[in-house]
Amino acid sequence: MTDSLPIPLSASLTAAQQSMLINLVRRAARTEILPRFQKLTRADVRTKSGPHDLVTEADHQAEAMIARGIQGMLPQALIVGEEAVAAKPALRDDVSEAELAVIIDPVDGTWNYVHGLPLFGVIIAVTRFGRPVLGLLYDPVSDDWILAEETSFTRFANAIGTERPVRVSSGGPLDQLQGYMHFHLMSKPRQAEIAPLLPALARCIALRCSCHEYRLLAQGAVDFVMSDVLNPWDHAAGVLACQQAGGVARMLDGRAYTTGILRGVLLSAANQDTWERLRDHFSCLLEG
Repeated sequence: MTDSLPIPLSASLTAAQQSMLINLVRRAARTEILPRFQKLTRADVRTKSGPHDLVTEADHQAEAMIARGIQGMLPQALIVGEEAVAAKPALRDDVSEAELAVIIDPVDGTWNYVHGLPLFGVIIAVTRFGRPVLGLLYDPVSDDWILAEETSFTRFANAIGTERPVRVSSGGPLDQLQGYMHFHLMSKPRQAEIAPLLPALARCIALRCSCHEYRLLAQGAVDFVMSDVLNPWDHAAGVLACQQAGGVARMLDGRAYTTGILRGVLLSAANQDTWERLRDHFSCLLEG
């Protein structure tokens, strides 16, 4: 499903380590995320890069708790959290050079979380030299998760023991495709360029939460996810979930996705034909 050399199983996590990671994330959600949900005041919310890029104490405390737990599990791994990178941007560059790295998005969809919408998640990606080898997309509200690893099919699981493989949609012609595009994060000139192209699709929206966007893509509810903001904590796990559920995920110019790519457009789609159809439709994004 990928166009580069396979990574040995030891590059990812054992079944026992995966179980420990899932339980760690669930504990962090119960301890640091859910108790604060719908109880935040204005004083509890701060901004980062702009007025819509929000952060709360839940982000900081959940990331710290998860990072401590992973450090105990994988002392050899580089651990990089979204909030740690916000404080020290150079940390992001280290991921691509690390033989084993763990990337944490402690509350993905913070805008939704802050405004009381139960549409947020925790994303964990394990990478080897910038390539995703394991991804966890966890929903604290439903207490269920999507798990992807390079050696098996993407699967859905929950706290009551349900587990099943998931698969992407069958795609289709443009006028039948539904998906997510991070239109609001694009530059104004780029928005103006592609806005006339959107009516050709059946539906193109955004959930303000990459965790749930990629979960729905992997489960076949939508046909694509496209973004030109390439934060690895948003995309690394989701790319793997898409690929291991039968989909295609790569940069619009054809490159395989790695965390070291800082510029370009990432397109994850249900299959090769759908990916190519969307690439051709949005070919203007390849310019400049």
